[in-house]
Amino acid sequence: MNFTFKVLSSLILFLQLSVFSVNAYSTEKPYIAVGSARIKKTVLAFPTTRTSSPTTESLSKAIYSTVSTDLTFMDMFKFLDPSAFIEESSKAGIVPESFKFTDWTGIGAEFLIKSSLSQEPNNTVAFEAHVYDTFGAKQILAKRYVAPQNELKVMAHTFANDLVQALTQLPGIFLTKIAMSCDISGKKEIYMMNFDGTEVKQVTHHHSIAFAPAWSPDSTRLAYSLFTRHQNNIKNIDLYEFNFTTNTIRMLSNKRGINSGAAYSPDGTHIALTLSYLGNPEIFSMNLLTRQTKQLTKSFGFDVDPAWSSNGEDLAFVSSRTGVPMVFTMKSDGTGAQRLTYAGRYNATPTWSPKNKIAFAGWIDSSFDIFLMNPDGTNIERLTKNQGNNEDPYMSPDGNFLVFSSNRTGQKNIYVMNIDGTFVKRLSYGLGNCVSPKWSNPPVPQVSNVQH
Repeated sequence: MNFTFKVLSSLILFLQLSVFSVNAYSTEKPYIAVGSARIKKTVLAFPTTRTSSPTTESLSKAIYSTVSTDLTFMDMFKFLDPSAFIEESSKAGIVPESFKFTDWTGIGAEFLIKSSLSQEPNNTVAFEAHVYDTFGAKQILAKRYVAPQNELKVMAHTFANDLVQALTQLPGIFLTKIAMSCDISGKKEIYMMNFDGTEVKQVTHHHSIAFAPAWSPDSTRLAYSLFTRHQNNIKNIDLYEFNFTTNTIRMLSNKRGINSGAAYSPDGTHIALTLSYLGNPEIFSMNLLTRQTKQLTKSFGFDVDPAWSSNGEDLAFVSSRTGVPMVFTMKSDGTGAQRLTYAGRYNATPTWSPKNKIAFAGWIDSSFDIFLMNPDGTNIERLTKNQGNNEDPYMSPDGNFLVFSSNRTGQKNIYVMNIDGTFVKRLSYGLGNCVSPKWSNPPVPQVSNVQH
């Protein structure tokens, strides 16, 4: 297969970060409460980056564009128009005590981004960023990023992630990917794109039906199911794994019947999946090192769609054991199964938020819609309504967004919305019908901390 992919975590190995302020994320509670930020957006000022040459001036504009686009995507931030700035930039610096906070509080800026960009040896650039709480008159983030010039966008996304982390104490999503199954080729293949729908890449080329992708916790591998033919031309659904580091595919499970619905445990040691080789589709746990499986469910109905809680102690799943498919939970060892949902005719594809919520798709009023509830089944909220079928919800790693598939415009496409059902945005275009979106975790940068 001629597909190549640079794993973001390896790209970030080139990105050296020196931390000037060790109190960047040390607040007891976040500066911004995400829910309230959507009611009243947080006001940011991002004055022109100080540069040393026409080349770095052009690059600084690209950094500004990426950072502002990232933060605007979150629907939490508002950037002040530069025409409102009153600071004399020629007389002000970027480090503490080199400018007046009153120049920024006076125009309503709650947080201020001061920065500089310089050319470094070996075709690299250095971006120094300082973020200030203007009304608190204090610095909350200071870092210097050094990266190859052709990785400028990765550097900008990394800074945007750090800024979100500093303000909300939640991980930024701007280096994450979304995998999905699309049929533009006439068959179903696995594709992936950036969090905002850009840079679409085809992952598989099986010329068959590849579906139900699932990211490993470190985002370097992607499991998926595939319609295949076994000996004597017998059709089967096998489970495979694509490794982005080695650009290779390996078989995970090819037992007779269904091998599907994979979900990696948070520690990456096990996969929960549905197997049917014993008869009924049941949920099993598979040790990824030994390939040994353990049966977790045993019912007269079918048990599918396992989803891990963020702490790895519980699994949500769908079962028809009570007559119609509803959402259940159980301990990760298969004990303590309990039913959570009772409404509608069909519930499917639960997904567990790091904020300890469960979203799922439910058939009600002649269509599928997205719902959100507490892990005990209480406080169910309907997030979509009267816009076609809305299915396959999956939480972003920060718990602020849901990605899902919808046929509201005819074909099934991938959409994203806030956790409260607002700010809906379409992500996929021109890929045929796309379903089963799954959001990766952000890559973990290799950071060198230097206290000053």
